[in-house]
Amino acid sequence: MIKQPNKDLTVASNPYITQLSNRKYLALRLVMHVCTILILQGCSTNAGTASDDAFHKSIVAQYPKLSDQPFTKTKVKRIVDGDTFITSEGDKVRLIGVNTPETHGKVQYYGQEAKEYTDNQLTGSTVYMFQDAGNTDKYGRLLRYIFIENDNQMFNERLIREGYANTMTIPPNVLYSKTFTALEREARNNNRGLWQSSKSKSSSEQRSKSKETHSLTNNETKDTNSSTQGNCQTPTIKGNINKNKNKIYHLPDGRYYEQTKAEMMFCTVKDAEAAGFRASAN
Repeated sequence: MIKQPNKDLTVASNPYITQLSNRKYLALRLVMHVCTILILQGCSTNAGTASDDAFHKSIVAQYPKLSDQPFTKTKVKRIVDGDTFITSEGDKVRLIGVNTPETHGKVQYYGQEAKEYTDNQLTGSTVYMFQDAGNTDKYGRLLRYIFIENDNQMFNERLIREGYANTMTIPPNVLYSKTFTALEREARNNNRGLWQSSKSKSSSEQRSKSKETHSLTNNETKDTNSSTQGNCQTPTIKGNINKNKNKIYHLPDGRYYEQTKAEMMFCTVKDAEAAGFRASAN
């Protein structure tokens, strides 16, 4: 009787077969690991294009154009002005399609009101941020449509409808440009906010001037040793000379603005650079 060879022993004693089996095992483990990562990312509430989040579903039901758009969920740390804010992660976000009056340098009419409104609505709030075709602008700011958690009305729309902003359409982010234009027309026709009648506008301008004067007094109290360059009433750009004698200016939305002690105050970037100061790297 002929004795059959032991197949298990043959496989085990063949180093090529053993090496091939090990490679297949490692490849399988790698595939399983990648799949696990993808599944976990898909379940994240902080980012994605689809979600089981009930509020996300309510948003896309009302704004179906956003159904396939990437979104993130974050918290607002502080406001820069009426249309720009900083997230808790440190990202700077610019609202798509809207433009509020300026509050830095020369303060424009209704700029302070717009900033205060956005501050009251967004600071400390959890928001859902939706992307359009583009992700960032030339300054590196995230471009987003914003929804305050549990409020189905887009915040970009509200700013225009209530007269805190006018429209600013910059392709390719045009999903709601027609809607925004119609809302601006509605606000203008109803004299809301920055479109109000001349009598109300005059009264509002007086309030803004009063706030600027109060702000200037506070700035003078805080920075009694600083001088001012420029013709505006409320300079906001801080000039500082560091220990290496480098002259650096800091904008209000800069990373180190709050902790910087101003040795000079400037109305515009042009004023700062004319005095020999350069922009902060952060």
